[in-house]
Amino acid sequence: MLERSPQPKLIELNKVSRAFPKASGSQFQVLQDVDLTIRAGEIVGLLGRSGSGKSTLLRIIAGLVKPSSGSAVCRGEPITAPPRGIAMVFQSFALFPWLTVQQNVELGLEALGVEASVRRARALAAIDLIGLDGFENAYPKELSGGMRQRVGFARALVVDPDLLLMDEPFSALDVLTAETLRTDFIDLWIEGRLPIKSVLMVTHNIEEAVLMCDRILVFTSNPGRVATDLKVDLPHPRDRLDPSFRQIVETIYARMTQRSEPKAPSLDGIPGTGVGMMLNQVSTNVMAGLIEELADAPYHGRADLPVLAGTLQMEADELFHIGEALQLLRLAHLSEGDLMLTDSGKRFATLDTDGRKKLFADLLVNYVPIVGLIRRVLEERATHAAPAARFRNELEDYMSESNADETLKTIVAWARYAELFAYDEQSEQFSLENPH
Repeated sequence: MLERSPQPKLIELNKVSRAFPKASGSQFQVLQDVDLTIRAGEIVGLLGRSGSGKSTLLRIIAGLVKPSSGSAVCRGEPITAPPRGIAMVFQSFALFPWLTVQQNVELGLEALGVEASVRRARALAAIDLIGLDGFENAYPKELSGGMRQRVGFARALVVDPDLLLMDEPFSALDVLTAETLRTDFIDLWIEGRLPIKSVLMVTHNIEEAVLMCDRILVFTSNPGRVATDLKVDLPHPRDRLDPSFRQIVETIYARMTQRSEPKAPSLDGIPGTGVGMMLNQVSTNVMAGLIEELADAPYHGRADLPVLAGTLQMEADELFHIGEALQLLRLAHLSEGDLMLTDSGKRFATLDTDGRKKLFADLLVNYVPIVGLIRRVLEERATHAAPAARFRNELEDYMSESNADETLKTIVAWARYAELFAYDEQSEQFSLENPH
C-alpha cells in the first residue's frame, strides 16, 4: 500500500524568538526557539495560558511583527510583510461601526483592487456562507455579538485565503453563541465549503482546542515555547463525553501542570521563586472559596482539574492561575492534572477569619520573596514607608512593565487581606500601619 505524500507546507518557523525592549533598556523575552510547520488541510491550535506569547506568534506569521531571531517562511518565502493568502479573525470583532455588514466584508477585496461588481458578488456569497443572509445592510450596532463575529469571519474568508489565523475568536461570546459558531465553522470545514486550506487558532480553552483542532501545540510561558505537539485523531463531529475526548483533555491538563523538576516549587513556564516572580491577580476570596470546595465532599482534598473546571464552570486558564497561587503559598499542590490541598490548605479550611489571615500572612512572608522584601524594608526604615517605585523597578529587571504592575497590584491585595502592610494609592507608598 502506497503512503500518502504529505500536504504542502504553508508556514515554516525555525527557532523563532521575540523580545521586546523595556524602559530599563533590557529585553523582555516573549518567545524563544519556536519551531512550527503548518501544512494544507489541518486546523492547528496554539494552546497556553495568558502571556505565553501565542498572539505574538500569530502576528509574526501575519507579518505584523518581526522575529528577533530565527526564520519565518510562508510558502517558501521569508515573511517580511503581511503575506498574500493569509487572513485573520480577531477576538474583538474589529468592525467599522459606520459601515454596513456588506461594506465591512468588502474591505479586504477593495484593498486588493477588486472591481466593485466582483466585490459585491463575493461579499454576498461570503455573508450567505457564514449564515448572515438578509443582514447585508445592517450596521454592527444592530447585530448581536455572535452575528458581529460572523461578519469578522466573512470578511476574512471573502479574500479566499490559504491560511486563516484566528486569535481567540470565540472568547468574547457567551457560552451558547460560541458553541453554535464553533459547530457551524467545523461543519463548513468538514463539508469543504470554506475557501481556505488551513487554520491556525490561538486559544486558552482546552476543550475548544480538542473540539476543533487536528493538532494542538501546548505552550509554556515566560518565555513562550512549544512544550507539546499533540495530534488529535478523533473524527468530527466530536463528543465532549466520549472517553477518548476526555482522555485527550486529561492529557493536556496533565502536560500543562507538569513540573520542570521533581523538587521545583514552580510550574513549567512560571517564573522562579526569587524576587522576580510574576504574580497573577487572584482574589483571596476566590482562593478561600476554592479551598473550601476542595476540602468538602466529594473532593475531600483532591480534585481532577477537568472535573473541577466543569463543576465550577471555569475556564482552564482561570483555574490554573488560582491553582498556581495556592501552590505558591503551599496551600495546595498542582500535579498531573490534579489539585490537592496541603496540610496548610486543610488547616486553612477549618480556621476562622482571623486564623486564616494569620496563616495567610505567614505563608506570604515565607514563600513570596517580594512580599518578604517589602516587609523588611518597611521595618528597617525609620519612617516605616517606601515608594512603590522602589519595588517596581526591581520587578522590571525580570519582567515587562505591565507584568510588574500586575504583580504589585496582586501584592497590595494579598497584603491587605493578611494585614501585613498598607498601600496608599494617591502617594503610591507602602507603609506599616502598626510598626513594632
